[in-house]
Amino acid sequence: MNTRRRFLKAMVAGIATALGPAAGFRAESLGAAVAPQAGPRPSLDPWTELPRILSRIRPPRFPDRAFEIRRYGAVGDGHTDCTEAFRRAIEACHQAGGGRVVVPAGTFLTGAIHLLSRVNLHLVEGATIRFSRDPRNYPLVFTRYEGIELMNFSPFVYAFAQEDIAITGPGTLDGQADSDHWWNWVGAPRFGWRPGMPNLAKDRERLHELGAKGTPVKDRVFGLGHYLRPNFVQPYRCRNVLIEGITILNSPMWNLHPTLSENVIVRGVTVRSSGPNTDGCDPESCRDVLIENCVFETGDDCIAIKSGRDNDGRRLHAPTENVVIRGCRMLRGHGGVTVGSEISGGVRGIYAERCRMAGPELYDAVRLKNNTMRGGRLERIYARDIRAEQVSNAGLSIDDSYGHGAGGTFVPVVRDVELRNVQVGRARYALDLRGLPSAPIENVRLIDCDFPHADHPSVVQYVDGLVLRGVRINGKPAGTVRGPGSPPGSGEPPRGGE
Repeated sequence: MNTRRRFLKAMVAGIATALGPAAGFRAESLGAAVAPQAGPRPSLDPWTELPRILSRIRPPRFPDRAFEIRRYGAVGDGHTDCTEAFRRAIEACHQAGGGRVVVPAGTFLTGAIHLLSRVNLHLVEGATIRFSRDPRNYPLVFTRYEGIELMNFSPFVYAFAQEDIAITGPGTLDGQADSDHWWNWVGAPRFGWRPGMPNLAKDRERLHELGAKGTPVKDRVFGLGHYLRPNFVQPYRCRNVLIEGITILNSPMWNLHPTLSENVIVRGVTVRSSGPNTDGCDPESCRDVLIENCVFETGDDCIAIKSGRDNDGRRLHAPTENVVIRGCRMLRGHGGVTVGSEISGGVRGIYAERCRMAGPELYDAVRLKNNTMRGGRLERIYARDIRAEQVSNAGLSIDDSYGHGAGGTFVPVVRDVELRNVQVGRARYALDLRGLPSAPIENVRLIDCDFPHADHPSVVQYVDGLVLRGVRINGKPAGTVRGPGSPPGSGEPPRGGE
C-alpha cells in the first residue's frame, strides 16, 4: 500500500509537471526528467563526440538478491492469472532495497506489470511472460499515444518515475496481439477489422483535438470503452534503464518505448511483431540512449526516434538527444533507422553504425520524417558503415511534408545529416530528399557511399548544400557539391522538383 501511494504521488507530480510552462518540464520535480540541453557545435568529424556520449551511458547495478515469482503465488501453466504474484514479488524486491525478480522456466499469464526502482525483472531460459488479451487487465496510467500525453491503458510493462530498473535474460515477453485482439482496433480489414466493429478513428481524432487545445492531461481520459492501443514496454520519466537479452513477440503497438527517460540501454533484444504500428524501439524525448546488437522484424519502423507530437511536443520542449545505434539487424519494417514523425520537441545527436538491413519489405535504410504541423528541428544525424541488401524506396529519405503536406504553420528544420560508407544494394532511389521552398533541407553529406542498383533517378527537391564525395550511383560517380534544389551529379534531373 505504501508503494502504491508513492506510485500515485509520482504520477500526480508527473501530471502537474506536464501542465507546467511551455518552456519545458522541470527535472527537479521528479528527479528523472530530461531537460532541454544545448548540444555542441558539430566538429569536422562529428564522430569524435561518440566517446563522450558513451562514457555517460552505464547499466544500472542491482544487489545480489533473488525473488522468485513462484514464492509469491505464480503458476507457470499458461492459464493461471499471475498478475498479483508479479506485483507482490516486485514490491518485496523494492522494499528490500532491490535485486532480481526471477521468472523461472514456464509460461506465466499476467496483466500489466509495473516495475519499481532497483528491480531487475529477469527471465531465465525457457521463461515466457504471456500477457492477457483482456483490456480490463491494463488500468489507466499517465502515458503517451503517438506523441500525445493522456490517461490510457497501461503499457504491458510500465514504470513511472523510477530509477535503476531492468528487464533481462533469455526469456520471452509475448503480447498475444493478433487480428482478433488489439490489432483490429486500427480499423484495417487486413488486420481483422470488419464493418460494424469499433476502431480507433474517433478516439484518435478526439485526442488530437484535446492536445491542440491544451486540455489538461488528467482530463484526457481514454482506456476502457475506447480503442487507443497500449504500447508493450514503456519506462516513463525513468533514469538508468536496461533492457537486455529478451525476445518480444506480438505487441499491440510500439514495442519498446522509453519516454522522457535518461541513460537507457537496449541491448541484444529481438523484436518480432508484424501488426500495425508495431515499431521496434522508439526512444521519445530521451537523453543518452544506446541501442545495440538488436534484431528487428517489425510491422513499422525498426527504430524510430521521437520527441512528442504537435502542440504537446512543443509544450514540453523535450528533444531526444545523444542516441547511439550500433550492430543492429533490421530484417523487416518501414525504416531501418528513422527519425520522426512525432518530433515537435526536436531531435539531435544521432549516431548509427555497423547495422545490417535486408529485404524488400524494408522501405528506407535511413529515414527522416517531418512536416509543417510538427515543425521539429532535426540536426546532427550521422550514419556510417551501414549495409542494406535491398530497400523498396531509398537509401536516404528525408521528407519535410510527411503525412500532412505543407499546409501547417510550423517550419520544419532538417540540417547536418551525414552518411559515410553506406551501401544499399538495390533501391528505387539512391536519395529521396524532399524539402520545402520555405524550409530547404540543409547540409546533407554523403561520403564513400555506393548505390549499385537504383531503379530511378534520385529525387532532390529544395536541398541547400548537398555534398557527394566518393559516391557512386549505378556504377557512376555522383558528383561533388550542388546547391538548393539541385540533383546529384551524373546528369540526373530532379524528380518532380524545380
